[in-house]
Amino acid sequence: FSLVEPDKTKAKNKEVTVKLKPKQVFTKIKELQEKNEATFSQLLFATYPDKQEEHTDDYSFSPKGTKPYNGKQARQHLEPARSVVDLHIDKITSDWKGLSNFEILTMQLQTFEKYYHLAIAHHQPSLIVIHGVGEGVLRDEIHDLLRLKKEVKSFVNQHHPLYGFGATEIFFQY
Repeated sequence: FSLVEPDKTKAKNKEVTVKLKPKQVFTKIKELQEKNEATFSQLLFATYPDKQEEHTDDYSFSPKGTKPYNGKQARQHLEPARSVVDLHIDKITSDWKGLSNFEILTMQLQTFEKYYHLAIAHHQPSLIVIHGVGEGVLRDEIHDLLRLKKEVKSFVNQHHPLYGFGATEIFFQY
């Protein structure tokens, strides 16, 4: 809603959502028929809201003492990408002994996502992910994720001379 005649002390507009209940509507219709009237009215709000002051706070996300940089130069401020990422849990953290299988898998997938996004940001042509042979749980999770990624041209889990069948090679398209 907005005012017919603008008032500088009142808000520019007001939004209201009305949820009519069927019983109320049919009761009003019955009253209309009994009184032989054409329409009924419903109060939406009692007073029109006053204008609120505009906030001009600085919502910058950079900590004090840091200098913002141009978005075109973002890549040089990123962590360097890797061409090979080893997802064996002992390569990710030294304190893994007390972790459950779910926690280990979650940590491995987070590491995969991190280096996947870095590879994309650095426009790498390919990325090798070492997941190990094992029961294939991590491999299957990674393959399921890769099928959903638009940047992935293809991926293969064939025998690699250095990693055997425990690695997947991902090829990107940009």
